[in-house]
Amino acid sequence: MSFFPGNDPQPGDAFACDAIETLIIPNARDIGGFEVRRALPTARRRLVGPFIFFDRMGPAVLRAGEAMDVRPHPHIGLSTVTYLFDGQIRHRDSLGTEMVIAPGDVNLMTAGRGIVHSERSPEELRGGPLSLSGLQTWLALPDHREEIAPAFDHTHAGDLPELEGDGAHARVVIGAFHGKAAPVRTETETLYVDIRLEPGARLPIPADAEERAIYVLQGNLVIAGDRFPSDRLIVFKPGAEIVIEAASAVHLMLFGGASLGSKRYIWWNFVSSSKERIEQAKEEWRTGRFDIVPGDEEEFVPLPER
Repeated sequence: MSFFPGNDPQPGDAFACDAIETLIIPNARDIGGFEVRRALPTARRRLVGPFIFFDRMGPAVLRAGEAMDVRPHPHIGLSTVTYLFDGQIRHRDSLGTEMVIAPGDVNLMTAGRGIVHSERSPEELRGGPLSLSGLQTWLALPDHREEIAPAFDHTHAGDLPELEGDGAHARVVIGAFHGKAAPVRTETETLYVDIRLEPGARLPIPADAEERAIYVLQGNLVIAGDRFPSDRLIVFKPGAEIVIEAASAVHLMLFGGASLGSKRYIWWNFVSSSKERIEQAKEEWRTGRFDIVPGDEEEFVPLPER
């Protein structure tokens, strides 16, 4: 999805838990019929592991005649991860990929040295109300992999491992969690887990990943006596022992991974360790040197004037 300009999210109230490093209240913005809440990047926190961009899409119902239409736009230096809870999106890219992603599936698109893609509501579903709920995240690529060849990988929901017990259910989307490992391959150590807790359920969060955070999608989460409502991003201190508890039915995403160990710049849809490389990508998009998207050649998102 295309980067949209907006103010940084503001921090929430003070909290008591010593294991929490940062609390972020995402910035909300309407982007044409549905709301998106951006939790990363912010001035206070740029990355959690390789995650440099974290958007909560919806939940929303697009009325008859409305649709999601993100026109072709470019990326460099990152992998996009699209993960839905409700609705469907048709992905097309300049590699010739065409794929409809359904709830629980994983679309992992690695831009590397450059890719163009579009994201639209499937044509065959238009004409009636369309539901949409999910997450779009970006993983910054490590220094030595920023300019790799672009690639696309799709993993069906049924191929992702799940854990269940004591009122907790987890689907491992990327990485490993409590002994279960997802088949999704990334360029650096990454953790991404979809967790649901019944009221009163407790779940330990291992300190295996160097950097970890939780985004509360729904419900009220308790950590060391502090309560966190939905649409809060909670970043933990490295190595801290964490046990989460559900004050009500809770849905959350756990994410993080190894620190990149070097700075990243982000401008529009471009991520790089080099400002000069971003300037090069801007000029390439402005002058039409990126590849086109087969099946979606008529439109594109112009380079922002900023």
